[in-house]
Amino acid sequence: MELLPFFEPIVVDNYFPQGKSINPELLVSRVWFVSKEQEPDLSNIDIAILGVSEARYSANNEGCSAAPDEIRKEFYKLFHWKNEVSILDLGNLILGKTVEDTYAILSDILAYLFEQKVIPVILGGSNDIAFANYQAYAKLEKVVNIVSVDSKFDLGDEKDPISSEGYLSKIVLQQPNYLLNYSNVGFQTYLNSQAEIELMKQLFFETYRVGGLRQDMDEIEPIVRNAEMLMLDISAARQSDAPGNANASANGFYGEEICQIALFAGLSDKLSSFGIYEYNPLLDYNTQTSQLIAHTLWYFIEGFVHRQNDMLFKEQDQYLRHVVTVTNALSELVFYQSKKTGRWWIEIPFFHIKTQQDKKYFLPCSKNDFETARKDVVPERWWRTYHKLNR
Repeated sequence: MELLPFFEPIVVDNYFPQGKSINPELLVSRVWFVSKEQEPDLSNIDIAILGVSEARYSANNEGCSAAPDEIRKEFYKLFHWKNEVSILDLGNLILGKTVEDTYAILSDILAYLFEQKVIPVILGGSNDIAFANYQAYAKLEKVVNIVSVDSKFDLGDEKDPISSEGYLSKIVLQQPNYLLNYSNVGFQTYLNSQAEIELMKQLFFETYRVGGLRQDMDEIEPIVRNAEMLMLDISAARQSDAPGNANASANGFYGEEICQIALFAGLSDKLSSFGIYEYNPLLDYNTQTSQLIAHTLWYFIEGFVHRQNDMLFKEQDQYLRHVVTVTNALSELVFYQSKKTGRWWIEIPFFHIKTQQDKKYFLPCSKNDFETARKDVVPERWWRTYHKLNR
């Protein structure tokens, strides 16, 4: 697939301080930038940055169409990592005549990047771009787990047109469906209706209130580790930390907590796409929000360069196996702990309808889940996933 016809390359000179020598350790000196003359070679690329300024379906946040380049201005001021990582900036996607055209173009490009083993980082644009991200996995017939860092579920009514506040129902109802699980990290109860909260429970989706997570941020790590796709709505950060969003709330994650979530995402061997949405430069103060997003992107890549490749269970002797008997449980609970990283998984049995065979699903979990089982209580994470796989 040729990528050049679909992108407008950025002007690299815009990211160099005028009249000053450039430190070779700055990111702007270490990232590959696409030119109009030559199709990019992806053979040695780890991560591809692409701006998608689509915001025609934005809900009260139209200025987010200007976000990609404003984020770049702050990102390329930062220093490179000690470890080598190959990053390509594709530029900004040329939008389609309609939003649906943009979705179609973007999903084709993302699917191509997946096939080339390149991780796309999408700089939006509005939140509904996540629908195109999901469609890329569907085109490859890949089952996907999605994590959304957002103060709202963005579920929407299935009868309403898609929008940045109503795209999840379109993903859930699309057939054939390749969504295995959806997790919301950081929702705020008073910003979501009780009907939506109840529906999320009925669908066995995972929802985590921001207040509960902030008491122990490490509990976010196994949630993120189970995802192929992560999308970050910057409104998940509190307004005082990220004012550049028309829907920002007085409450939410602190800026450093957003960066910590991004680090967890980068560390996940499974995660294959990352999107940041809803930044509105028109509402920003002293580039505060664009700096936070730049730092968030930096931490995501920091996590990537420290990936440990410890979740494929290819070498069984690299894991400690713990069996816990819990009263009234359907079976013994089996936990695995990586000797390399200390990370935990729990084994979930299920019957695979297509193969008519009993299977095992290894779900990322935390040490707290193991300690809960030792107290003779089945972890909620196990129950929820068991019911989802066996319904």
